[in-house]
Amino acid sequence: MPLCPTCGKEVYFAERVSSLGKDWHRGCLRCTKCNKTLTPGGHAERKGQPYCHKPCYAAEFGPKGFGHGGITESHKY
Repeated sequence: MPLCPTCGKEVYFAERVSSLGKDWHRGCLRCTKCNKTLTPGGHAERKGQPYCHKPCYAAEFGPKGFGHGGITESHKY
């Protein structure tokens, strides 16, 4: 029986959600930053951790500069 990467408990077939090559409980597949519940294939991944596409992944790892990610109208060179 596979173990959930978030809570470490066994994941039974009826409650299994597969994503990032792992089996999760439906409620345990959440964004690493904002804790929003995610759907399989409907999120981004960075170093094995799930993130929602917007705003978390875009803000953390997207392009920086005027009007892109981070704080609105921020400048980063």
